[in-house]
Amino acid sequence: MTTPQSRAAIYARVSSQQQADANTIASQVEALRERVRADGLKLDSEFCFLDEGHSGATLLRPALERLRDQTAAGVLDRLYVHSPDRLARSYAYQVLLLEEFRRGGIEVVFLNRPIGRSPEEDLLLQVQGMMAEYERAKIAERSRRGKRHAARGGSVNVLSGAPYGYRYVGKLASGGKARYELHDEHAAVVRQIFNWIGVDGDSIGDVCRRLQERKVPSSKGKTFWDRKTVWGILRNPAYVGRAEFGKTRVGPARPKIRPQRGRPTHGRRTGSTDETAAEERVSIPVPAIVEEAVFAAVAEQLRANRKRRRESQRGAKYLLQGLVACGGCGYAYYGKPLSRSSRKGKTRHYAYYRCIGTDAYRFGGQRVCKNKQCRTDMLDKAVWDDVCALLADPDRVKREYETRRSQKRLKGTRPSDQVGKLIAQVRRGIARLIDAYEEGLLDKDEFEPRVKEARSRLARLQGEAEKATKRESEEAELTAAIGQLEGFAARVQSGLQTADWKARREILRALVKRVEVGTDAVKVVYKVDPRPFDQGPERGSSQDCGRSDLTAVG
Repeated sequence: MTTPQSRAAIYARVSSQQQADANTIASQVEALRERVRADGLKLDSEFCFLDEGHSGATLLRPALERLRDQTAAGVLDRLYVHSPDRLARSYAYQVLLLEEFRRGGIEVVFLNRPIGRSPEEDLLLQVQGMMAEYERAKIAERSRRGKRHAARGGSVNVLSGAPYGYRYVGKLASGGKARYELHDEHAAVVRQIFNWIGVDGDSIGDVCRRLQERKVPSSKGKTFWDRKTVWGILRNPAYVGRAEFGKTRVGPARPKIRPQRGRPTHGRRTGSTDETAAEERVSIPVPAIVEEAVFAAVAEQLRANRKRRRESQRGAKYLLQGLVACGGCGYAYYGKPLSRSSRKGKTRHYAYYRCIGTDAYRFGGQRVCKNKQCRTDMLDKAVWDDVCALLADPDRVKREYETRRSQKRLKGTRPSDQVGKLIAQVRRGIARLIDAYEEGLLDKDEFEPRVKEARSRLARLQGEAEKATKRESEEAELTAAIGQLEGFAARVQSGLQTADWKARREILRALVKRVEVGTDAVKVVYKVDPRPFDQGPERGSSQDCGRSDLTAVG
């Protein structure tokens, strides 16, 4: 039952960034606010959950995450949504969210239809959810076919934007058909970049330094140029008059070794971008900036630079590539071979792991980290020896697990079933308070503080219940993982010392989550997968197990 004191919330969503920029979400918000006022409820600004530019095909949305947190805390009574497809485009996600809101005691109101008053209405909601999912697939397919047809007709509207060196002219300004026209100043920079590579034989790093010396601003107005930006310019066929549509496609998300610095584990996108084959692309004629011969010379020079610098062999040289991170700034370490000047005529069979934050050219000429680099041979050997020691004594993980478990018991944590009984008691108490208030046995001044305190306690217990459930699930998974680790260690124990580079890399990626290099020590953080190698090193749930620090490798 909803009273004027009930706390209401609204949720609205638009899919594309273009819709967000056009502020089309405002119409949804206004309709929702009007309905809340019509129902005689008050809407606080903190309970307006808006996702602008987020797809309904995923649950990883910032505002939706906050809404679900408030639902778990039990602070809301009614939620207003414009339509089911604004909540989620997938029928399965709709059912999951509605069930979650129902368990939290929240009444969900859709503006376009009622919910849950009869079996027929429930059936209509289910059909509407499946139709929304079908509609999303059809919209994506129609959009793809329409863009491809327009690209074959020579329209540049289907491209994401004009590259550096061009200016986009819209339909209204160009008499009904959009086009690219040359930006003279930027086009001169592009020609100079191609000449430096194709004629002078410079590297991409040399080009970035020369542009910075000449104080040429980048396409985004920065005072320095990223190598990736220059690399993209040199590979773009639009500069020889052939802008290509369909160069990439979105496929299933690829597993990541670890999230990038300062970024969440799960990004906004639900898939990974891959390049398409050349025959699948559609060429659109645009004004050329460089000649075909220069473009081909640049491509050949880039191949020669890559061969000379042996960049293609880096993945086969650095055992811990992708696992090493800086303990100070958080940036990744990468493998850097010795230059000829540093060898002094001697043959050295090692390189260095270097922190990205120490590369001044990446940050406009100023370092952001002072951490030292590490010799690859010494760090690889130290980490591998530590992994071998762990596999030789898998009971070490079990002892660590028992230590943590005993520490949690000392903190007085309660099991999930005991917390569940307390939650049920608090909910019954809240229901009795509401009944007493409705029957006039309690005054408003006495009812409000008591129910507020009860709801606060309920929120704390629900948080404790989630932690207890998660803890018990982790304990069950870790118990299974320990048994799997013992079996895995027994299988590979005899071949550890004779394992080749590829086998060592697979073992390291299966067991090591990251290697943190500090100023005076190296920390190895392990992950224990319940199914080692069954679904790949990066999949499955994992538990962090920090090992004792190794001596710093200089």
